[in-house]
Amino acid sequence: MAFHRETGDPFDHLADINVTPLVDVMLVLLIIFMVTAPMLHQGVAVALPKTATTNLPATMEDPVVLSITKDGLYYINETPVARGLLRERLERFLGTRRDRIILLKADRALSYGTVIETFDLLNRMGIENIGAVTDTSGARNPSRK
Repeated sequence: MAFHRETGDPFDHLADINVTPLVDVMLVLLIIFMVTAPMLHQGVAVALPKTATTNLPATMEDPVVLSITKDGLYYINETPVARGLLRERLERFLGTRRDRIILLKADRALSYGTVIETFDLLNRMGIENIGAVTDTSGARNPSRK
């Protein structure tokens, strides 16, 4: 929008930028990103075992999630990995990280041996902090004395 100054010169304009539409667009984009951000990290579909415990408080910002589907397929953070390359790929993922923490999502239809072999592989790699992801939906909070 241009305004004429008191000098009377029609070519002497005051250039102002109207920031109201810019602010409106930025607020709409902010709302869209706030709504869609939680939906971006879905992960691999795994039928988790049910437990009666509650979740631990999440203190990690971006954990490494190792998922095993009911078909025995391995995924590292939604990236498919062959069983033979699992150790190499995990070392690559954990090489730049300070914390060597793995969250294991194993389908409840898997054999016990497959899960234990995976725990053994992680242990031989020197990973001592392993979290088992379970389904706590419908879990009852036992009263503590």
